[in-house]
Amino acid sequence: MKGSRSITLKFFSFVLLITWMFSPRHVLSGVSEDDIKCLKGIKNSVKDPDGKLSKWSFNNNSAGFICNFPGVSCWKETENGLLSLQLRDMKLSGKLPQSLQYCRSLQTLDLSANMLSGTIPTQICSWLPYLVTLDLSSNDLSGSIPSELANCVYLNNLILSNNRLSGPVPEQLSFLLRLKRFSVANNDLSGTIPLYFESFSEADFDGNSGLCGRPLGRCGGLSRKSLAIIIAAGVSGAVFSVLLGFGCLWCNGRKAK
Repeated sequence: MKGSRSITLKFFSFVLLITWMFSPRHVLSGVSEDDIKCLKGIKNSVKDPDGKLSKWSFNNNSAGFICNFPGVSCWKETENGLLSLQLRDMKLSGKLPQSLQYCRSLQTLDLSANMLSGTIPTQICSWLPYLVTLDLSSNDLSGSIPSELANCVYLNNLILSNNRLSGPVPEQLSFLLRLKRFSVANNDLSGTIPLYFESFSEADFDGNSGLCGRPLGRCGGLSRKSLAIIIAAGVSGAVFSVLLGFGCLWCNGRKAK
């Protein structure tokens, strides 16, 4: 009996240990440490001339303290689980921080309207697998658009406009079936736009002289905008010619009298 009780007690102790290890609170504490590591890395790796991140103080160890940082939103205010990081128009410069890999629970990353340079990391979707919104527009990013962005399967919004990105729009992005908003306007992109994007707006692709295919003009042909300008110029010229002809006839008629 004693042996049986001992085995039973050990079994329940084991179950309690496993339950504690995988409980949300215990798992969250690990995530919290990673989120703090993520934000520390961002603050230390980018240049911040206006001191916008100076209020990110890590001396406080209370629950949810990072949730009060400017630009930071958490899943719950009492826990350090990052939901959103919106650092728009803060004049931040440098490369996209490698420490983003520790913000795994992040759903929104908005670093638009800064002065960030370098390339978009190919690992970004491995770092941030739950991203719904990624906005890197209006920076100084260069290089190609990583085909690995297709691994961010939850993306609804992907905004990469107003950079210096080059190369094609990757065909793999056609697998982003949840995508509602997409823009690569005003870059140095070239090649044929994947058919998946034919229903998107022409404005989402404007400003890339080497791009062609719907919603822009046919490859080897004129863009809709160029065609519209030519047609408008032709119509204006025809109208002017008709008016000039009528003017000449009227003048000749008066002279004949």
